[in-house]
Amino acid sequence: MDYYEVLGVTKSATQEDIKKAFHKLAHKYHPDKGGDEKKFKEINEAYQVLSDKSKREQYDQFGRTFEGGANPFEGQGGAPFGSWAWGNRAQSGDGVEFDMGDIGEMFEEFFGGGHRTSKKDARRGKDIQVDVEMPLERTLTESIEKIDLTKYITCNRCQGAGAEPGTKIKECFSCRGAGQVQQVKKTIFGSYTALATCPECKGEGTIPEKPCNVCKGEGRVKGHDIIEVRVPAGIDANQVIKIEGRGEAGKKGVKAGNLFVRIFIKKHPLFERRGDDLFTQSEISFSQASLGDEIEIKSLEGTNILLQVPAGTESGKVLRISGKGIPHFSGYGKGSLYIELKIKTPKKLSKDQKELLKKLKDEGL
Repeated sequence: MDYYEVLGVTKSATQEDIKKAFHKLAHKYHPDKGGDEKKFKEINEAYQVLSDKSKREQYDQFGRTFEGGANPFEGQGGAPFGSWAWGNRAQSGDGVEFDMGDIGEMFEEFFGGGHRTSKKDARRGKDIQVDVEMPLERTLTESIEKIDLTKYITCNRCQGAGAEPGTKIKECFSCRGAGQVQQVKKTIFGSYTALATCPECKGEGTIPEKPCNVCKGEGRVKGHDIIEVRVPAGIDANQVIKIEGRGEAGKKGVKAGNLFVRIFIKKHPLFERRGDDLFTQSEISFSQASLGDEIEIKSLEGTNILLQVPAGTESGKVLRISGKGIPHFSGYGKGSLYIELKIKTPKKLSKDQKELLKKLKDEGL
């Protein structure tokens, strides 16, 4: 099979001539249009070789050897160990050329690794994850966090279409919108047919009549996007908020990725959060612990709360105030506030205080 003859061009044909001949014949013989499938495969195989500069040079040099004929080193002592290699390409002792990079693809095809993503999945915008740190107080109520992102955004000029306004987007005539074409792969194990990304539309399936001047046909550009994220009350550290479609814009108007916002809570100097409960400490004097008293403590909201200390309180006793913790994430109710009481031992005493303590000591206290 002569590849030039298959495409109806001469050996002196330019790359543009080869491209035009392929487009014309592919349109005529495409199986989806009732064409000859065998002929279409031959046309595609010829184009894959002649459209690649290095492959074309090898084909021009070795002729049918390129397809698996005689060893080009025959009569010249042969290649070492009956094979030769150049870059990631090699040729077996019987002259069959194969692409070393294709072997992994071939095993995926034959042994179950050939999962393929659709062309739309391949163009879908990337997901973005950002971390947001917020103070513990802000978890008490719903809040709005503003995030400034530099990412791919939809092109304003073409509105993501990739084409100049007023121009059309055409179906790729090479792959008929499939985004993939058949290729004949040659390996040491023989030839096989595989699907490859269409070289004309780069897997898109469509081609703009005139690419957008701003985004160059991609439908998206780098830009800034300020996003307001609603953070519900009661959110906890390491919880993630998912925002559909606010990741990077997809190519040519295809679905954007998602934005994932991971929450971090700053450490508070007075309160420790455990679930939806808050824990703090408060110092009381020996007399307050012995006689009992009403004391004021700070809440996370910043207001004062009156707390009744019972008489005879020992250091380390924990008192609980319900409803003064963190709102439950479900939206109903709040956790509790736990206060650990610590009896403060004075380091400096006045003369009168010392006299009083001596009397208490004498009384057995």
